[in-house]
Amino acid sequence: MDALGDWRRTHFLGKLEEKDFGNEVTVAGWVQDIRNLGGIAFLVLRDRTGTCQLTLLKKHHPEVWEKLASLPRESVIMAKGPVQANNQAASGMELVPTEAKVLGESKTPLPLGVADDEKSDIETKLDTRLDNRFIDLRKPEVGAIFALKHTILRTMREHFHKLGFREISTPKIVATATEGGTALFPMKYFENDAYLNQSPQLFKQIMMASGMDNIYEIGPAFRAEEHDTVRHLNEFISVDIEMAFSDEEDVMQVLEDLVYQSVLAIRNENPDELALLGVDPDIPALPFPRVTYTECVEYVNSQGVEVEWGEDLSMEAMKVLAKKYPDWSFVTRWPTAIKPFYAQPYEDDPLVCRAFDLNYAHQEITSGAQRVHDPEMLKANLKRMGLDPEEFDFYVKAFEYGMPPHSGWGLGIERIVMILAGLSNIRETVLFPRDRYRLVP
Repeated sequence: MDALGDWRRTHFLGKLEEKDFGNEVTVAGWVQDIRNLGGIAFLVLRDRTGTCQLTLLKKHHPEVWEKLASLPRESVIMAKGPVQANNQAASGMELVPTEAKVLGESKTPLPLGVADDEKSDIETKLDTRLDNRFIDLRKPEVGAIFALKHTILRTMREHFHKLGFREISTPKIVATATEGGTALFPMKYFENDAYLNQSPQLFKQIMMASGMDNIYEIGPAFRAEEHDTVRHLNEFISVDIEMAFSDEEDVMQVLEDLVYQSVLAIRNENPDELALLGVDPDIPALPFPRVTYTECVEYVNSQGVEVEWGEDLSMEAMKVLAKKYPDWSFVTRWPTAIKPFYAQPYEDDPLVCRAFDLNYAHQEITSGAQRVHDPEMLKANLKRMGLDPEEFDFYVKAFEYGMPPHSGWGLGIERIVMILAGLSNIRETVLFPRDRYRLVP
């Protein structure tokens, strides 16, 4: 194989234009296909932006021919030469290499096809694809998912910045469960027992006592739940906010604006990727509908699906609701007893709290609430859930020295990407997913 030396790429393949005709360029990428016709060969080179035909001429450039004409697919090369028009080529142009380097020759056979499988069969081939993710990600439609994810995450950060939020980072190794329960990954932290954090919930609430006002975090979260569905992961990226001097409606407005801006961004910036994925997400109408939990229960019961007030909404109930609310919608005013201890009850009706869920059709996307900021109520709620307030002393203490009313939510970015990319399995949205059975690669 050749050394890189002083060669550097001058152009991405998908960025070559008519103005480059006649100019010498240096390109790099993976060999997608070669058709060797004897004295001439056509090599399709691919990088993350697209493909370009390299026309190899044995008579004129024998050294280039020797290097490239018989290479295995998915080998890595660089090539120098002039760009010229060619109406027979898929991109309407070709590059005629005068020099070339083979930087990484591929083994054969490939563990997974790239050019042969034009559209991934997610359900039947997913395990094979994930076992060979480095190859799978070379597929343009798979790379398109992560182009969308990049745009969405960048858009969210930009939107938070415009709103005056500050980005924070909180610990992922903790001594206490965020919300109690057993859905925790235990670990040893020197001589102590510790856990991977389920959520930054407690820490972002503590920040409300710090005077930072509005904050956000984008980082990993871990849930040791033994589910095996197309909608759940055991490690995911959580987008969390907390706002001081606010109620649930304030943070709901931030959330719906964030979804709106994310859809707008991928429509404007990623039309090619959306086309590869075969999706065209509608720009959502603002504001999203608000429907109370009680209204949901009444409607679902009227449609023949029985839900008792005070129960969570089953998947069957959610599917019924989706017929009335097929897009983005909020469910508000939840029963206090089925929401976390930090959800603020209504002053005039403590059986109901200031919590909400954001749904897309039948899928729950995220939950949020105005939080309890009274330390005595917080301690009482912890005890009601069978938790010892003394074990949460680092958290409760922040409420005893001046805590403003505050609200927030946490959003798994993969669920948003899954919806906007039109995918049926959330594992598609993660480079190296972690679920009940997958720990490698």
